[in-house]
Amino acid sequence: MMNAPMEMEHEDVLRIKLEVLRREHRDLDDAIAALQAKGTSDQLTLQRLKKKKLRLKDEISRIEDELTPDIIA
Repeated sequence: MMNAPMEMEHEDVLRIKLEVLRREHRDLDDAIAALQAKGTSDQLTLQRLKKKKLRLKDEISRIEDELTPDIIA
């Protein structure tokens, strides 16, 4: 058994967070589609889910930008 805590690189942490956010984004997509398919969807709930999905997309983009090194032309 190791006593030292396992330290992860910043990039590794970002990659894991990115995967979690992508999964959450897909789940929201499925939830929105299911609500719309029912036809009796609560518009306020739908609007909140869509806003949350957009926030997730922005966060995903921010992390992807941080992980992608800038290419100098």
